[in-house]
Amino acid sequence: MQERITSQQWQPGDLLPSEQALSEEFGCTRATVNRAMRELSDAGLVERRRKAGTRVVQPSSHPATITIAIIRQEIENKGQTYKYLLLERLEALPPEDVRVQLGLEQNEKALFLKSLHYGDGIPQQLDVRWINLSALPQAADESFADIGPNEWLLQRVPHPNIEHVFRAEKATAEEQRLLQLQECEPVFVIERRTWILGQGITYVRLVHPGSRFQMATRSSAEPIFN
Repeated sequence: MQERITSQQWQPGDLLPSEQALSEEFGCTRATVNRAMRELSDAGLVERRRKAGTRVVQPSSHPATITIAIIRQEIENKGQTYKYLLLERLEALPPEDVRVQLGLEQNEKALFLKSLHYGDGIPQQLDVRWINLSALPQAADESFADIGPNEWLLQRVPHPNIEHVFRAEKATAEEQRLLQLQECEPVFVIERRTWILGQGITYVRLVHPGSRFQMATRSSAEPIFN
């Protein structure tokens, strides 16, 4: 059922089949289907209403303290012209720390993507990302030449569980070159891990020029990324 939602076989707003119909299709008890429905509801993928059935949740902001922003929208909301550039795409064995974060087997490959996001021709964010192909096999067929992985993932997995780590760091030589940084200019890094029902979806390192990035919150604790 999770795969049907993430692959959009069941679209946002769609009414799911009854528990009886699903138990017959999958050859299991209604109690098993009911438990699976509860897990999908807890993960934010479906909404269950008594006498109204279960529907796929419409995409909206994640009900966590820190949401996942769409970088294109963030740049355009500042009145800047957005540009996206894919630098690298390959299927490869991830580093050990990434493999553990995504819950992959020892020799299981993942999709690696490196991309840049610009505002008015100036680099605003370097996106270095791994995607679990076992969780999202359709990513293997996407070139990511015309759409950033950030936006692509939110269209298919609008309500993942999220873990963020924030830190200021000294830029690497590659980061300094790609982000067009001044010498010794620091970077602000966001490391994000997402998962659903215990299955890792993506692990990403987002690098921003320290002088061109700020993070603010409203009184509702809903974040704004700039």
